[in-house]
Amino acid sequence: MAILPILSAPHPVLENCTRRVRVIDATIEKLISDMTETMYAANGVGLAANQVGIPLQVCVIRIPEEDHVRVLINPSIIVRKGERELEEACLSIPGYRGLVKRSNEIRVRAKDQNGKQLRIKATNNLLAQALEHEIDHLNGVLYVNHLVDRDSIWKLNEVPEENAEIATEEILNSGNS
Repeated sequence: MAILPILSAPHPVLENCTRRVRVIDATIEKLISDMTETMYAANGVGLAANQVGIPLQVCVIRIPEEDHVRVLINPSIIVRKGERELEEACLSIPGYRGLVKRSNEIRVRAKDQNGKQLRIKATNNLLAQALEHEIDHLNGVLYVNHLVDRDSIWKLNEVPEENAEIATEEILNSGNS
């Protein structure tokens, strides 16, 4: 297992759709293992393959209250219901949080690391948010595309005032390429 470097926005790999996984082989198994270790090392809830530079439809999610990692291969959202506003952050946009609009309920279809078909339903919880966030990544969409408004993003650490506006503008524009 290895800890992989996480790409930061704006990076072209983050803004493009990923490719479907055709065969779950040793290469994909190693990717899943490395992504899981990387997610843990970064204290993340989820990680999509394109965040580590691999343009494949693979993501991992670990909800803190659960004792297992969910592996999703070729995931797709088949149902979205309702809307809610919540705070969100991203390992590819370090140092920022934003207020975003997300679905109340999500239903997802995917395969697990063994190729078994999965159907996941999540309602009004962190899993619903993480599923939507990571599947968005695989479709080249960053959470800044779901901000309530352009002023709904903030920097967690203080930066010199002359750099703060430029940095925030760069982040906002990375979701609009």
